[in-house]
Order: sequence, then C-alpha cells, then structure tokens
Amino acid sequence: MGNSKTGAQEEKLKWWQLSLFGIGCTIGTGFFLGSSLAIKMAGPSILIGYFIAAVGTYFVFDALSKMTAKEPLEGGFRSYAKKAYGKWAGFSSGWVYWCSEVLIMGSQMTALSIFSRFWFPKVPLWLFAAGYAILGLAIILIGVGVLNKIENILAVLKVSAILMFIVIAFLALFGVIDGDKPIRYPNETRDFFPGGVTGLWSAVLFAFYAFGGIEILGLMAKNLKDPKEAPKAGRVMLFTLMIFYAVSIGLAVTMVPWNHFNTKESPFVIALDAYNLSFVPHFFNAALIIAGFSTMTASLYGVTSVLVTLAKEGDAPASFAKKGKLKVPWPTLLITLGGISSSVLAALLMPNRIYEYITTAAGLMLLYNWVFILASSRKILNLTTKDKIKYIIGAVFIFIAVTGTLFHDTSRPGFFISLAFISVIGLITLLMRAKWKKAEKPKRKSILKPWPTA
Repeated sequence: MGNSKTGAQEEKLKWWQLSLFGIGCTIGTGFFLGSSLAIKMAGPSILIGYFIAAVGTYFVFDALSKMTAKEPLEGGFRSYAKKAYGKWAGFSSGWVYWCSEVLIMGSQMTALSIFSRFWFPKVPLWLFAAGYAILGLAIILIGVGVLNKIENILAVLKVSAILMFIVIAFLALFGVIDGDKPIRYPNETRDFFPGGVTGLWSAVLFAFYAFGGIEILGLMAKNLKDPKEAPKAGRVMLFTLMIFYAVSIGLAVTMVPWNHFNTKESPFVIALDAYNLSFVPHFFNAALIIAGFSTMTASLYGVTSVLVTLAKEGDAPASFAKKGKLKVPWPTLLITLGGISSSVLAALLMPNRIYEYITTAAGLMLLYNWVFILASSRKILNLTTKDKIKYIIGAVFIFIAVTGTLFHDTSRPGFFISLAFISVIGLITLLMRAKWKKAEKPKRKSILKPWPTA
C-alpha cells in the first residue's frame, strides 16, 4: 500500500521521538479496558504482572531493534524469521500476525462499543461494532493522510486522559475530593492476592496485551538517525509506560475495591464514578473512544498492509497486491471485510463474553510472533552471554503468560481459539512447503544437468 507520508518516513528520528511515537501507538483499548480483566483476576497483585510484562516486552524489543540496526528489512520481524529459518517461517509468521491483527481489531471494536454503551446502555453491542467498522473502512478508502496528521494529537490525548485520572485520584487520596466509597489500602496478603498465585498467573497475558505494538516500533527503528539507539528508545518508552500503568492501576484499585471492577466499563471510569464529578467520567469516556478509534483504524490499515506485503513476497495470492481504482486492492478489502464481519457476528452471538475471548486469543497470537522474534535473533545476531540470558528470560515470561490462560474460565476459551488459528496456519504452511519443494525440483535438475557431449 502507498503512504501519503513518504517524505515524513524518510526524515530521520531522534531516539526520544521514537519513544514518544511508541507510547502513542501502545496505549489503547488493551490498557483502557483490558486492565479490567486483569484486575478481576488478580486484584492489586496485577501490578506484579505489569512488571513481568514490561520486562518481557523490553527483551523482545531489544532483540528486534538490534536486528533492525544490523540490517533494516522492509518486512520487519517476518523478514527476519524468513532469513533465520526459511520461507516457511516468514509465511507462517506473517499470517499469524495478520490473524492476530484481525482479532485485535475485533477486540478494539468491542471495547469501543462497550465504552459507547456507557451513554447508550440499551443499544446492542454489535450495532456499535458495525458502525465503528464502517467508519474505519471509510477512512482507509479515503486515505490515512488526515489521520497521520492528527496522530500526535491523539497520542497526547491518551496520555492526558491517564494524567487527568492520576491527578484526580491523588486529590481523592488526600481528601480534597470526597467519594461514595472509603479509600482502602491492601494491608494483608489476601487483599493483595485475592485470586492467589493462579489468579496473577492468568492475568499476566492481559498485562502483556497492554504493551502490544512493539512490532511497529521495530519497523520505525530503521528511521533513527543512529539505529544503535533503538534499544535506548525502547527502554525509555517501556519504563514510561510502566510508570503510567502501575501508578494509574494502583490508584484505581485503592480508590475502589478490586471486586467492583467489571469488563463492561473501563476501570478508570468505574473509579471516577465513585466520586461526585459528574462531567469527568463522561470526558474520560469520550477520550477513550477517540483514542481507541484511532488505534482501531491503525489496526485496519495494518491488516490490509500486511496482506499486500505477503502478496508482494509470494506468500499470498498476487491479486492481493494489485491496486485498481481503490486505494486498497479489492481482494484484500474483501478479506478484511470478512474478518471484520466475523468479529461483529461474534459480538452478536456472544455479547457477554466475546471481549474476554477475543482479547485472550489476540494477545496469545501476538506473543507467538514475539517468540519468533526471540528465536530469529539467535540465528541472525552474534549474541553475547548477557543477551542470551535476557532473551531466555523473555521467552520464560511469555511462556508464563501463555500457560496462565489455562487456569481461568475467562481466558481458557481464548487459548483454544488461538490454538485453532495456529493449527490451521501450520497445516497450510505444510501444504505450501510441499508446493515450494515441488517448484524447486526442476531448478535443481537444471543445475545438475550434465554437460552436452560433443
């Protein structure tokens, strides 16, 4: 797909600009609503989960940024997987990422619909989801130039919403603002670990999900003035996000008992609702919708872009890359529409649990690709002992997040949904490998063909 910001992409970034870009891209519905799922499972102990996720995410980004600094490739992480392990790895990694983005898109649409029902509780969830999907597709067809121009403003809006919550929360803690519920500090192990170790274990995935987006940051790293500063940009970004997440969630579970949170509202709206600030929850909810919609539209754009890239490299039908009068090739548009329709249909059929299922599956699919990134670094980079230890720890933290989903009724179905996606992609990859080997045989024969006799 073409990009209206070609000139902007050629501009070299400073490391702190990449950090700001990453913060803007990462904060989204995965944090604003996904944190509710995590709090429901783990209570205040979810703060440990966010620390684990921040460290694990940094190690993955560290590996990706070092590969980018060594050899910038257009396809990013999937190109490194292809270089490290062959065509099958690039093919499967690309399609796993596409499927994860479709699921993330469905998760974001569902989250936006849940935010919208804060004002219109009687409107069906699927109707909002369909409306946001149509608006997102309209923006893609018109062009993303306008959205790119206001990208920084939307990033500031996300950060401002969190900062606003933190300021109000501190005012409440110091008694400046009176609420309906007394401030409660967890003073016993039982209060801090209400779900036990398994509750925290199950919630780690949703903490990881809040840090999703480092793949895009890895692609942007090649635009740095000094690509070797990419790890520093990642460190600053993830440390800043960790502070934002830990402080805001810590304040939320202090303002309101952890068992008052639910998956139908943002935890920050619930916390603010306990205080007699009639306009603030509405303002905050509006900020979440605007910020979430920008992230969802970016996901829509990413889904179509990935398909076009796969087609260009021969890992999808060539027609997926051919543009007609539309800005997006029509086969790619149809596939995207199919993915969106499936998400909307799922919201219609399972309105009560769909967000939990889709979010779990999307988070898992994302982590499967992160494992590819860590594995690729072992082949492409000359790793030091320190690097090897870091990446092993990152893989262990990802393993903890993945296996934790099996211990909770809310996340277990999502695990099996992700497994079904992986199985289908794996089967198709095996069939494609047989096709690739068949195509290579004539080439080998021609290479081994004997010299003609006189």
